[in-house]
Amino acid sequence: MKIVFLDRLTLASHVKLARPSFEHHWQEFSSTTPSQVLERCQDASIIIVNKVPLTKAILTRLPQLKMIAVAATGTNNVDLAAAAELGIVVSNIRNYAAQSIAEHSLALMFNLRRNVLAYHQAIQQGRWQEAKQFCFFDFPIDNLAKQTLAIIGGGNLGQATAQLASNIGMNVLFSERKGQTPRPGKTAFEEAIRKADVISIHCPLNSQTKDLIAGKEFAMMKKTALLINTARGGIVNEQALFQALHNKQIAGAASDVSECEPPTKDSPLMQALSLNNLIVTPHVGWASSQNMQVLADQLIENIEAFVAGEPRHQVFAN
Repeated sequence: MKIVFLDRLTLASHVKLARPSFEHHWQEFSSTTPSQVLERCQDASIIIVNKVPLTKAILTRLPQLKMIAVAATGTNNVDLAAAAELGIVVSNIRNYAAQSIAEHSLALMFNLRRNVLAYHQAIQQGRWQEAKQFCFFDFPIDNLAKQTLAIIGGGNLGQATAQLASNIGMNVLFSERKGQTPRPGKTAFEEAIRKADVISIHCPLNSQTKDLIAGKEFAMMKKTALLINTARGGIVNEQALFQALHNKQIAGAASDVSECEPPTKDSPLMQALSLNNLIVTPHVGWASSQNMQVLADQLIENIEAFVAGEPRHQVFAN
């Protein structure tokens, strides 16, 4: 059985990746372009992938392929319908990054609400030396306690973020899916957008959530609102985000993701970096050392379970 890991570089080099206990041939590449997939995986039974696109056009030309082991939770890079049609099992990583994502989300909220970035940039420019007293108050500072946090996505990551936010005294509500009647414990999507002092996104990217937050939604938000996206690029329309920040429709935003990763220099997200109300991190919210090791271990466990005839953490098309 041949196993091919297409983008090993997506896991830090210090992470220990065990080998499956069954007899196999292992081959890994630091990265792979879409045009290289067919050549590298022609006789593969199992593909390990994080972000390389696996389209129907590719999958139909890999007759030996039996399993795709996704080294992440998100599976938007895999054509799940095509995989199901071809009898290919797709498994992902689950319940491993909640604490790290929650901490990262709260860190971004604290940084924005207390204008840490703006103060840091001002000090770099010599503002503190120009001040005539021990401090200066160029940018507003507010507490997160007692503010309303609207969470989009009520799964493991959203729940963990809600718990941390509740611990510091935030009022937490969970948004219902856009266009749906609120279920018990949920707030209608538009109502949640309007009420929120902070919005934190923790839902998957799919056809229903593409451009979930765009111009119409920014117009609904409070001018003092913050938007945090540690989920997937594409859920927030980046051009609309740039306009909202530039026109001060909202107070600030932070994104750990981009629609294209890495983003191009002229992308709206990169253009918005010139503003002092945006923080961007390079999709590392999940990447504590502890989390990455849990991911690596679970990845091999998923493969072992599949070969043993008991596939787990299967992902299916909507």
